[in-house]
Amino acid sequence: MHSPRDSAMAHPSLHYPFLVRKDLDGFFGLMIDNVIQLILIVSLCRELIHLPDSYIFGRILPGAAVSILLGNLFYAWQARQLARETGREDVTALPYGINTVSLFAFIFFIMLPVYQETRDPVWAWKVSLAACFLSGLIEIAGAFIGERVRRMTPRAALLSALAGIAITFISMDFTFRIFSQPLIAVAPMALILLSYFSHQRFPLGLPGGLVAILVGTALGWSLGTMGGKQWHLDFALAWPVFTGNALWDALWQPAFFNYLSVILPMGIFNVVGSLQNIESAEAAGDRYRTFPSLMANGVGSVVASLFGSSFPTTIYIGHPGWKKLGARSGYSTLNGLFITFICLTGTIHAVLHFIPLEAGIGILLYIGIIIVAQSFQETPKEHAPAVALGLFPALAAWGLLMVEGGLKAAGKSLFEVGTSSFGQHLAIHGMISLERGFIFTSMILAAIGVFLIEKEFFRAGMWSLAAAFFAATGMIHAYELTPAGVTTRFGLFTAPDFAVSYLLLFLVFLAAGWWERKLSP
Repeated sequence: MHSPRDSAMAHPSLHYPFLVRKDLDGFFGLMIDNVIQLILIVSLCRELIHLPDSYIFGRILPGAAVSILLGNLFYAWQARQLARETGREDVTALPYGINTVSLFAFIFFIMLPVYQETRDPVWAWKVSLAACFLSGLIEIAGAFIGERVRRMTPRAALLSALAGIAITFISMDFTFRIFSQPLIAVAPMALILLSYFSHQRFPLGLPGGLVAILVGTALGWSLGTMGGKQWHLDFALAWPVFTGNALWDALWQPAFFNYLSVILPMGIFNVVGSLQNIESAEAAGDRYRTFPSLMANGVGSVVASLFGSSFPTTIYIGHPGWKKLGARSGYSTLNGLFITFICLTGTIHAVLHFIPLEAGIGILLYIGIIIVAQSFQETPKEHAPAVALGLFPALAAWGLLMVEGGLKAAGKSLFEVGTSSFGQHLAIHGMISLERGFIFTSMILAAIGVFLIEKEFFRAGMWSLAAAFFAATGMIHAYELTPAGVTTRFGLFTAPDFAVSYLLLFLVFLAAGWWERKLSP
């Protein structure tokens, strides 16, 4: 056995450049994804929480910049270390940024309820700091057991959950955006597919992503779809400020513990999501050690909270796509530096004001396509039905989002139609049940599918028992339909029907395993 140090010494002459041409493609895609999260933070904190700009641009964004920069630099360094250990020049860094699901959960289930109760936006920000801090601690704790969880979980279960998210919240969402603005977005999408599917080279060796964004930007401005506003750039420097005192203020208040029912599941969600992304990277050819990867993840969230950001950071979905593009470690470094610049200078709005979103989202569509393809290509062929089974919870989550959006546009709500014939026709309650904790349900269903295909009935039974525990504690399927929307019900026996159903599956699979053994010669 060779240690990583010995492996690194075995390849002292390896040439692994800090930046390659294809890093620009990866940078544009990851940068656009990160910028979208930052725009959501600014918009939602202003409109829903009424947080003053001095806190958004003077605390949250600088804190996010510190976390994103440190994380991107760490994962770029980690990629270089792996390249030296393996003697390979094609190692791609893990992508990193603010988790979209956590972003919405922290705003709608922590900051917004606190603001509605107290009408104090600053106090809502302090509570969210403490929540981000605890989420980071959960991620750090997860680093100690993450590798064991990976070994126990079939690859199909880990990749299927990612594929479900990719095909719905990434590919479908951005496909709709592309076809809603075809004059701007279709041509850049074609250039991206030409570059990445056909490996077509462009004049002067320009990266396909850069060409697509240039063409999309030119189309947006020439067709007059950029709002007719004159583009201008305003600088407003804001340096990171230590906010530990604000964080401790919230932690010592008894009311803070009311939100543990959101914080704990979201922390576990981030750990599981990161494990899936590490497995996805290994399936693409880059085997990163679980412990340091998850530890950096958790430390990033803790640092974010200590410097003013309310939102956990995590390993991003999409490594196989960036690798397929040819990105290495430089795209991660470029992303960290760029995001830091726009967060500390207040130029975040100017970026999207100058570059239309539709010009670059074709890159993200491609990333979603690659992730879905990988879930079938990098698992045993006979496990394909299990991968397909694991897609349905994410489809339910996305479908529920579409239904909610349509109802709101019509001036209705899920609460109003939940007991009507409309709700019964769509089996809306089944959709909501499947959506609650969908990433866990996806893994469980896919794992059960794998072990049934392999006729390992006792292991399928153990995953059913785990599902019964998750349902009994409200981690999956438990919900309450209120006038304010769907809320998760955490606690003992909050979804008893599902808990009993999974226990029945446990007994069925045990009986099947016993019968199989009895028939064995």
